[in-house]
Amino acid sequence: MPERPIRRFGDPVLKTVTDPVTVFDRKLRELVRDLLDSTRMEGRAGVAATQIGSTRRVFAYHVEGELGYVVNPELVETGGEKREIGEGCLSVPGLWYPTPRWETAVVRGVDQDNQPVVVRGEGLMAQMLQHEVDHLDGLVYLDRLSPENRRAALKAVRESDWF
Repeated sequence: MPERPIRRFGDPVLKTVTDPVTVFDRKLRELVRDLLDSTRMEGRAGVAATQIGSTRRVFAYHVEGELGYVVNPELVETGGEKREIGEGCLSVPGLWYPTPRWETAVVRGVDQDNQPVVVRGEGLMAQMLQHEVDHLDGLVYLDRLSPENRRAALKAVRESDWF
């Protein structure tokens, strides 16, 4: 399957809390393949199902050479310090803001065959895990910003040529 277009901030699907996957069939395999294809592109750490228009609870990632996906992911553990890290998003192109994220994170879920999956990360991997689970919970990183950064970000979005 080809890479799918990324939905942009303002699209209601990005504010949708996703539905858990309960049927593990050909359609799920196609969604996983589309997510992996969409994530493989240069400069992409992860893509959540909502970013390609699906409300199923799935994301794919490509961080430091590791390519994978998680179905029904839940952020089950965070650790270290919560720090503001420069963050951007494919759904909010061209904008980067300091976003509070934990230094480590653990996500549990399953694969497309309903077998258990655990992904642990620190640094960029931890940031991506938190970012993609947020997408599946109906949040974009702008929702995590300090009030002053959020105001500046929303102003920049309104002034962007893509909004």
